Amino acid sequence: MMNGMIAAGDPRTAAAGRRILDEGGNAVDAAVAAAFVSFTSEIAMVHWGGSGLATIYDPAAGQARVYDFFSNMPGLGLDGPLDERPLDFHRTTVDFGVTTQDFYVGRGSVAVPANLFGLCRLLREHGRLSLEQVLAPAHELAGDGFPIDRYQAETCRLLYPIFTHTEEMRAIFAPDGRFIEPGDRLFIPHLAETLAVLAAEGEAFLRGGRLGQALLADQAARGGLLTQADLDRYEVAVLEPIRVTYRGHEVLLPPPCSSGGVLTAFALKLLGRFDLARSPHGSANHLQLLAEVMAATTRARRHWEEARGYLEPAQAVDHFLNEDFVADFASEVLMAVLKGRPSTIIDEAPGPANTTHISVVDGAGMAVSITTTAGESAGYIVPGTGFIPNNMLGEEDLFPEGFHRLAAGRRIYSMMTPVVALRDGQTRLVVGSGGSIRIRSAVLQAITNVIDYDFSLQAAIDAPRVHLERRVLQCEGGCDPAALDELESLGYRINRWPGKSMYFGGAHSVGYERGQWVAAGDHRRHGSTA
Repeated sequence: MMNGMIAAGDPRTAAAGRRILDEGGNAVDAAVAAAFVSFTSEIAMVHWGGSGLATIYDPAAGQARVYDFFSNMPGLGLDGPLDERPLDFHRTTVDFGVTTQDFYVGRGSVAVPANLFGLCRLLREHGRLSLEQVLAPAHELAGDGFPIDRYQAETCRLLYPIFTHTEEMRAIFAPDGRFIEPGDRLFIPHLAETLAVLAAEGEAFLRGGRLGQALLADQAARGGLLTQADLDRYEVAVLEPIRVTYRGHEVLLPPPCSSGGVLTAFALKLLGRFDLARSPHGSANHLQLLAEVMAATTRARRHWEEARGYLEPAQAVDHFLNEDFVADFASEVLMAVLKGRPSTIIDEAPGPANTTHISVVDGAGMAVSITTTAGESAGYIVPGTGFIPNNMLGEEDLFPEGFHRLAAGRRIYSMMTPVVALRDGQTRLVVGSGGSIRIRSAVLQAITNVIDYDFSLQAAIDAPRVHLERRVLQCEGGCDPAALDELESLGYRINRWPGKSMYFGGAHSVGYERGQWVAAGDHRRHGSTA
């Protein structure tokens, strides 16, 4: 009997999940093991000191839960406004080739790191194996180091100013003054010892143990905001998922703190009002409908952000996904399609793009969809630990009202959208993505490619994507040139990409098709399966 399948952002990540499944672990054991390995194997995308979201579904119990272990704003117990304190908070500019973007790094960019809290609780409540067993692949990888491959090396190089920000970072990523290249051994000092203690102590190692003490001592001495109260009071939220019916499927999405889950639910409810069977995949009609649904969802986003400001989270979700409210935007989409011209398109601020996703299903059908991030990293290592913190507070797009103004203890909102889709109570699709605001478009197109067009899972993930950003429809290489010509004639601004790109996300997925489980790695972001 098959033990399960996993799709992830690196062969080592996927291999760790497979190993744990082979050792008798379930989907949660495999997902947690893979996530811990990803913090090293996918070091260009995610780190130990970040945070995440997970959606799980257990068909045996008929139970679905979302584990929210995203970052809180730090500073509990500190006196005075946080934005008036002297902070280690420095701007750095990253050159992505086609554009540049500013990020802020340093101790003052670190939000509450919650990956350890979330993964340990997920394992404790749903796993079969011990933390020591599940951490073994990560411990071995940390102890030996590994030859970094081309994708990770090149992605690290994109973040050169951050990965060389301090002497300790340079010792890892630019030893002897030469930045790490494909085939070079990546080794993080002290990380193996840290993992050995974590295996024995669990999350207490960060709450009040030596890791937490080292993190807080460094923060206090060098201009950070994290306090013992931040670690003591942090709670993983276990929530009911948002449930949306889409063409005979039940789609489970994360609720707040995930704005991505709410907005993807809205987009599915919009798209569900239109008959895609009349629009061949990739045709001008199909792409126009996708563009208009994306535009309408972005217009609706301001209503969501207003609602979450004065309503309780569950009330805000109900208000935003109300059928009458959705119908108003569906009318706008319909008018744009009938008139053959674009509706009003507004800009949308992106969030952290350095994100990775893991999808797992085990032989019993239990499904785990888990997305994690650390921003781009804070550009330093906690002394003597190998622990690289996040720079979530340095993401300008997460704090439109200004840095360090959010109240201490508040959860930061995220675009992460780990999804499980069901058919007749059984798992049909497990999907999520990295990629900032492109997470929503990647997940939406993966879902509709499978459900509306009956694509095989790999074909659904490989199909060229579109994404509406800055009033331009970004069209990936492989889109039909004639369809794009037709859209341009209707007045849409089109940017034609020459090929596939990590810009469009990394939707590593597992699904059930034609009587068997299959997995699909998204090659845009080094996808791998096992």
